Amino acid sequence: MRTQFVIVLLALYVSIAHAADPLDNWGQWRGPLADGTAPRGNPPVEWSKDKNIKWKTPLASKGSATPIVWGDQVFVPVVIDTGRAADANSLPKPNPQFEKKTKTPTTYHQFVLVSFDRNSGKERWRQIATERVPNEGIQPTHSYAASSPVTDGKRLFVSFGSQGIYCYDLDGKLLWSRDLGRMNTRFGWGEGASPALHGDTLVMPWDQEAGSFVVALDAATGKTKWKVDRDEPTTWTTPLIVDHKGRTQVILPGTNRIHSYDLATGEVIWHCAGLSINVIPCSVARDGIVYCMSNYRDAKAVAIPLDATGDATDKILWKYAQATPYVPSPVLVGDRLYFTQANLTQLTCLDIKTGKPVIDRERLPGLDSLYGSPVAAAGRIYITGRNGTTLVLKQSDKLEVLATNRLDDPIDASPAVVGRQLLLRGEKFLYCIEAP
Repeated sequence: MRTQFVIVLLALYVSIAHAADPLDNWGQWRGPLADGTAPRGNPPVEWSKDKNIKWKTPLASKGSATPIVWGDQVFVPVVIDTGRAADANSLPKPNPQFEKKTKTPTTYHQFVLVSFDRNSGKERWRQIATERVPNEGIQPTHSYAASSPVTDGKRLFVSFGSQGIYCYDLDGKLLWSRDLGRMNTRFGWGEGASPALHGDTLVMPWDQEAGSFVVALDAATGKTKWKVDRDEPTTWTTPLIVDHKGRTQVILPGTNRIHSYDLATGEVIWHCAGLSINVIPCSVARDGIVYCMSNYRDAKAVAIPLDATGDATDKILWKYAQATPYVPSPVLVGDRLYFTQANLTQLTCLDIKTGKPVIDRERLPGLDSLYGSPVAAAGRIYITGRNGTTLVLKQSDKLEVLATNRLDDPIDASPAVVGRQLLLRGEKFLYCIEAP
């Protein structure tokens, strides 16, 4: 009896230890290593609406925010149009300084964070962070639920941009909130950058058409640690936070300059020439080098040493000027950097040591267009198209399709991989894919 009790305790200890290990979770939108990979993941290769669907659960709104997974919970932000009209005095006042190509809503929206049980898909809790009339519209293919949450297993952070930043514990209790003001995005296309977390610091970019900045908040209290103004127009990119030789850098690309900030102080460590307008892809780093890219009418990718200081433009290791992504981010696997061209279904793979292509704009069959970013696990690359189809590719120097998996649900969000499970956020449903 005593032996059985010890075995049960050991199993419980192992279970708790794995639940607390970031490598066994998907605590931020680009995964535990912030490069799109799940080092301990091994999800199915094949699925369909009738095969390997562990569960699916309805979602209250569409969105491009990636599901975040910690332990036995899956966290998803949704934004619900209540249909309740606001009176004229309650409507946000337009700013004539900024050109808008979208229509500002006139109804109240609920900005909500939902927790689902990872084993069953049942809702565990939901918190309405706020109920407001959004201060601007969104581009037709965009949504208000665009910023992915981030968690360290103790606290859970979600940004609704102009509607505030909110911190909860994992049981859904509100710990603090911050209002950073109103953002005015390019043409009123909407907001989308996600916060980044490192230790006790939460970093939030705030690039807009005027008055851009980046701010570091105390993760425990939400109080400002530092704030740095930025001479940048609107971007939708999420910061990359990386440790390098005893110093932690916050990498934040922009149209005018790519900047590295000291996480502790906000001091600029290095900067270099910028990318295209409308910067969206998240940077990735490996072995002391960071890779930044974007593509809106101007394809650019650069490799920059993290040892740089001051103006690093002349220290760029290599440049690549074609086929880079617009909305999706790249995935970095070993010494290979995989990405798609603009929002098109063409795959390129670069050798990160040379910047030379080993796969050059190979067409991805079965997909139409892309918003979600590729992820990698167990020697495979998973790429999900906006038509709900996911290609599973062999991780190699040539295009080799292992499976084509179709769901009848549009998908703009990036996949999340945890263990044997793949989480997909569709327009209608949240899916957990797992082989029996």
